[in-house]
Amino acid sequence: MNQKTKFKQTEIGMIPEDWEVKKLGGYAVKIGSGITPRGGSSVYISHGVALIRSQNVYNEGFNKEGLAYIDNETAELMKNVELQEGDILLNITGDSVARCCITPSEVLPARVNQHVLIIRTKKELNPYFLRYYLVSNSTQRSLLSFADSGGTRQALTKTMIESFNISFTGLEEQSSIASILSSLDSKIELNEQMNKTLEAIGQAIFKHWFVDFEFPNEKGKPYKSSGGEMVDSELGEVPKGWEVGKYEDLVTISTGKGLKREKFIENGGFPVLGANGELGRTDNYLFDEKLILTGRVGTLGTIYLVKDKVWISDNVLISKPKFDEAYYYAYFIIKAFDFKSLNRGSTQPLVTQTDLKNQRVTVPDKRILKLFHEVCLQLFDKIYLNNTNSKNLSQIRDSLLPKLMSGKIRVGIDNG
Repeated sequence: MNQKTKFKQTEIGMIPEDWEVKKLGGYAVKIGSGITPRGGSSVYISHGVALIRSQNVYNEGFNKEGLAYIDNETAELMKNVELQEGDILLNITGDSVARCCITPSEVLPARVNQHVLIIRTKKELNPYFLRYYLVSNSTQRSLLSFADSGGTRQALTKTMIESFNISFTGLEEQSSIASILSSLDSKIELNEQMNKTLEAIGQAIFKHWFVDFEFPNEKGKPYKSSGGEMVDSELGEVPKGWEVGKYEDLVTISTGKGLKREKFIENGGFPVLGANGELGRTDNYLFDEKLILTGRVGTLGTIYLVKDKVWISDNVLISKPKFDEAYYYAYFIIKAFDFKSLNRGSTQPLVTQTDLKNQRVTVPDKRILKLFHEVCLQLFDKIYLNNTNSKNLSQIRDSLLPKLMSGKIRVGIDNG
């Protein structure tokens, strides 16, 4: 930290004397929203030029899930909203307003639709520095305040962003700040990629053992291809000695509990979990054991594991294994369920405890379940450690971010 830094009062608060406050529009080559592709749904194809929409843009980074593609002819008509590497994407309407990320090079060539704004900076402003500036808590509050001022629906306009005041330092320090924060994000992303690989290994083993029935026999050889006896069942052929039962033979199912808004605490000790993950924090917990969670209402088909002290909301169905060896097997079993066929909702998706309990499943013998559990335990313990490491890195990043963006911590400069 540079102890000699002096600060000055500005229209956006205290900043170092050598920093400047400028309107963003003066340091951007381009600020403009995307457009709606002509032709409606007919222009969407399975592969082609990427069309980025608001659901792909998050403060934590770009999300490839649900990425749409358009044909070359449509892309050519949208040439004026063609993206470049380093472009900042900013959501400007709806519930996701103000979410912001950098365009990843791997999705190029790409276009954006009307709900996403492109910010392309001049050379005096590092785009990665600006992205961190825009996702900082103070800037997010300001952007959301602007969005609320426009009418009944949250929205940001090109004019608002062009006139938005930002504070920044010299390019060298900008680059140093961006490098520190991006190195932490890169480590988090590496952990996420490793976790996907580890889970994919578990999924492959599950298929090999419980779909192809090539689990190791008593001699350690693949069961079915080594002549293992198969018998008919209502679910097709299964290894001799296996049973066909219900999902509730493996787990007990319950529902979480709602939490009043006043019970949410910003820095609470325990996460509040919903169908898609963490909803917030609180100072109480409901569970402290190994559980499998999936959405009950609204979001169906998202499955994840927990084994920490957590509060689980009432829009979640909880599967608790009846015996330890059922934990990972039940996890991969429920991931294979057809949740579209289980949906009983008319106005929004809904799945009931009863329907989930009654799903027919194969129940392997205990030897194979135990062996599978031991294999998965190694994989998922590593995933858990990676998640813990990422959480710690996130806390470090979130602690550094406001200090770096306000000049309270100085980097990449001569302290004198």
